[in-house]
Amino acid sequence: MAEQLDELIEEFRQMKRPRPDERERILKNRLEAAVERASLPGSTYAKQLAEVRAHRASDGWRLEAIHGIAVGLRDDIRSGWVHSVVELVHADMHSDYLEMGESLLNSGYKDPAAVITGTALEVHVRALCIKSGIATDMGGKPKKADTMNADLKKAGVYDGLQQKQATAWMDLRNKAAHGNYDDYDEAQVRLFIDGVRAFMVKYPA
Repeated sequence: MAEQLDELIEEFRQMKRPRPDERERILKNRLEAAVERASLPGSTYAKQLAEVRAHRASDGWRLEAIHGIAVGLRDDIRSGWVHSVVELVHADMHSDYLEMGESLLNSGYKDPAAVITGTALEVHVRALCIKSGIATDMGGKPKKADTMNADLKKAGVYDGLQQKQATAWMDLRNKAAHGNYDDYDEAQVRLFIDGVRAFMVKYPA
């Protein structure tokens, strides 16, 4: 994420004055989108961006203001502060899915427990791709979980053994989603939940 901000900040610095209006507008939009992607909802950066958007001013003024926000955000990401906060937020969100799955399983509902645990896994795999700079869509459509799993292995985020384990988890989730309830039992779903929880701890997003 910091590398994306680096590229846009450098493009801003190299832009000669007077700047062509179209190029200025494109860079403003790209910087704005990058800040939005990289910042947490409700953060100082998100609030500053909202203020700039609400301000009636020229594209040139907005570009200067968003550039300043991007530099500050980039520096915080480089220092590790934003990175660690994003990981904590993701961990909380994804553990909520697992808690729901565990509660369902404890109440005797193994099938919805398997589906929601699979959702937690897919959301986490997608977040890992974003963290690692891996595209999560192809041709304008979201990539499937197994494709992102393979991409993470190719990028060296984890090894082939972990990829195979994630594939097995995704297969269990698909069996539950498609009504093949006799193809797995409660004990396997419990191992599924415990395995995904350990996976999230080992590979935080």
